[in-house]
Amino acid sequence: MKRILLVVAVVVLYILHQDIWFWRTAYPLVFGFVPIGLFYHACFSVAAALLMWLLVTFAWPAHLEREVEQHAHDEEANA
Repeated sequence: MKRILLVVAVVVLYILHQDIWFWRTAYPLVFGFVPIGLFYHACFSVAAALLMWLLVTFAWPAHLEREVEQHAHDEEANA
């Protein structure tokens, strides 16, 4: 179930990255000085970083690390 939710989150973030709704205007200004497009991309960057953290935490292929560690241990034992 976690894998499906992570895939859905990646797809949603990919779709949200195509922000065609803020192309033609700098208004409204967020906090009185930040154009809305810039603010949107800042929020998107934070969301992308959080998603990457979730992917590393829950979907990291740990079996690959075990294979590398086992290979290094075997080489160390043979030396």
